[in-house]
Amino acid sequence: METTTLALLFLVPLLVWRIYSRLKKLVARQKSQLWRHWSVAVVFPALLLFLATTTKFELLPLSSLGAGALASGWLGVLGLKLTRFEQVGKDFFFTQHRYLGLAITMLFIARLLYRGMEIYLNTRLDVPVPPPPFGQSPLTMAAYGLVIGYYAVYAWGLVRWRQRNKPLQASE
Repeated sequence: METTTLALLFLVPLLVWRIYSRLKKLVARQKSQLWRHWSVAVVFPALLLFLATTTKFELLPLSSLGAGALASGWLGVLGLKLTRFEQVGKDFFFTQHRYLGLAITMLFIARLLYRGMEIYLNTRLDVPVPPPPFGQSPLTMAAYGLVIGYYAVYAWGLVRWRQRNKPLQASE
């Protein structure tokens, strides 16, 4: 094995640990900001449509993207049921289920890391085999569908929660 490959194999677990520790902070109690929920609820479905066009409408990658989005839509509803919602005066807070959000995001990151390793190791071959184009990998499309669908449904649920609950009047 080459030194760069060994260094990469050593650095990947370190990278995964750093990503995990950063994501752990993102699934803690957060202040609800309606503009963020709206932006995720609008941009992520548009991103899903864009990714569908990158598959060149081939059946396997497109169906993987759709299956990932459908499954994660259900997981988004489950995540909303497991979320703790709070209202303190005029401020709204939510705490999403730690393990569900982390699992979905880490699956997505693991797929991206695997894809990067695949491309890197391919360049080390005497006769490199070109990797499949971006939108043609069914597992990558399923991972994208999973993370995009989950966070889009979750954001729509947060928007609905905020619209149902109005801020409390401050006592004078």
